[in-house]
Amino acid sequence: MATLTEAATTRRSARRVRRPRVRAAPYLFVAPFILVFAAFSAYPIFFALQLSFTNWHGAGALEIIGFANYRYLLTSPDFWQSMATSGVLWLLVVPAQVLLALTIAVALRKARFRGLFSAALIAPFVTPLVAMAQVWIILFDQDFGAVNHGLSSIGLPTIGWLTTSAGAKVTVALLVLWRTTGYAVILLMAGLSTIPADVYEAARIDGAGAWQQFWSITVPLVTRTLSFVVVIGTLTVFQLFAEPYVVTGGGPFNATRTAGLYLYKHITNSDLGLGAANSMLLVVMVLALSLASIRLLRSREDS
Repeated sequence: MATLTEAATTRRSARRVRRPRVRAAPYLFVAPFILVFAAFSAYPIFFALQLSFTNWHGAGALEIIGFANYRYLLTSPDFWQSMATSGVLWLLVVPAQVLLALTIAVALRKARFRGLFSAALIAPFVTPLVAMAQVWIILFDQDFGAVNHGLSSIGLPTIGWLTTSAGAKVTVALLVLWRTTGYAVILLMAGLSTIPADVYEAARIDGAGAWQQFWSITVPLVTRTLSFVVVIGTLTVFQLFAEPYVVTGGGPFNATRTAGLYLYKHITNSDLGLGAANSMLLVVMVLALSLASIRLLRSREDS
């Protein structure tokens, strides 16, 4: 009896000795991610926040100047013009992207060769952007472009796609829409695949038509995926740089100078403190717009 008691005591002691190793294991497994995140994400964010309160130009000591950079930007017409341009592009791109992506995803839900369609849809997203932008310049050229040639062939007036303010915004928006809609379709197809088929079957038995099924079943059950698509679209539009830079160079008359292009101007001028403040304001505005969009979609889900 005494031997059994000693053996049980020994096993309990062994468990107590081994327990700290078991608890430390999860932290050891996630430690590489935490270290990489801290080095390449968290630290740059805090450093940019610190820079936003300085007039640092890339060399020398950091000189704290308080909120001077923020005051300059918030009273600068150029800053608000760039934000307004990004806002107009957001209105042109994100709602159209959501509608197009949802329509295509629903249409492809039961289609054969879905894998082939998925590969075709994602192709614009992975194609080199500069090559696509060059094709866009040729297509939308006012004198020799295929788009104006098509308009004139059916009796419509030609448009200065790259030479007028409105035309340049639409041209850039169409490029962004064509490039990113396929990615949104892939996300929504994944969301649609989680809806049980018996929900639609029950709706059909109750006499619900195709539109009622779409509006009362499909849309509410993919609201979270739609919210994610809206957030990704918002981030894409407010970070736009390469598309307007290559296609229009920010013109004509700064009509396509987006928030990303305006931020790039500070970097090339070595106004790193001003650029950091600009990026912080951009983060706040993108977060506010994303949260407002999510709240709007969630209200639809709750109702």
